[in-house]
Amino acid sequence: MSSSSPHEIVLTSSPDGPIIAYDASSGALLAHFTGTQTPRQGLTLVGNSTLIAASHISSATASGSIHLYNWWSSTVFHHLPLPEPVAPLIASLDGFYLFAGGLSGNIHVFSLPLASGNVLKAFPAHHSPVSCLKISDDGSLLISGGDDGTIVVIPISQLIGASSSTDENASNFILHRFAQKHGGAIMSLVMMNEGQNLISAAEDGSVWVWEAVTGQVIMALQNEMGSISHMVVATGRGARMGSSGSNESTGNWSLGLSGTGRELSLQVKQTQEMEDMLTVVAKDRSKAIDMLESAIEMYERLLELILKEAKKGTSNGGE
Repeated sequence: MSSSSPHEIVLTSSPDGPIIAYDASSGALLAHFTGTQTPRQGLTLVGNSTLIAASHISSATASGSIHLYNWWSSTVFHHLPLPEPVAPLIASLDGFYLFAGGLSGNIHVFSLPLASGNVLKAFPAHHSPVSCLKISDDGSLLISGGDDGTIVVIPISQLIGASSSTDENASNFILHRFAQKHGGAIMSLVMMNEGQNLISAAEDGSVWVWEAVTGQVIMALQNEMGSISHMVVATGRGARMGSSGSNESTGNWSLGLSGTGRELSLQVKQTQEMEDMLTVVAKDRSKAIDMLESAIEMYERLLELILKEAKKGTSNGGE
């Protein structure tokens, strides 16, 4: 499989099987990446999507590590050992650092590329397993959620510049440790409103909107479904309902998929143009059908006249 494929590619992982790549446009299976048993949110893309990183927990020893793949090989090309099992992974926007959330609550930091030595640091962010990791839109902040419902915001510059931290000095690097906490594990974190707000979704069903600067909850969204396993947030500008009830849209909408480490952008202008073209085609088709029906009706009348004249001719001939 070539990394220059023009199609969007969907990657799925499982604790019981390989990582599978699909063609998003056709659904065709493109490749298997073997040798990894990946826990929850343990899959991310690194370095402008040039590498695939996956958390791995050994079924034999329960030890933790990170497996790195490239797009042209189905097997692991580099193995990063860890002192504990990790689950969520995310890479910095520049692709130079990889962050992993551990069962102990520590966030482990790797430096990339591999030639740099992969200096490992451990930062004690939570007192429970790390369940979710997110990087702010501008790439400056690492946001982590824990199984205990807490959220921590850490400046990446301080995190990568410090030596391995302890619980005593961890508070020096934390920008926010939100006082309010969910009643269950944080399942998803998504930035919105150009980084001014954060939306968090927890396993207990709570969905909160935070003010990123102050770390305060400004809204709780009503959820009638109970437990939450994942969250998708669509953000955009310039969409409103017109007075006629039609959807008048300008600008772009983007669909943020938490846990994938990427954002998929949908250009509404292009979509609207396509819809307009389809509308024109539909109208032209309707006109064509009307014209055809009129022609058929005219031919039927002409046929009736011909038959009448034929009958008259037959009658006159018989006399």
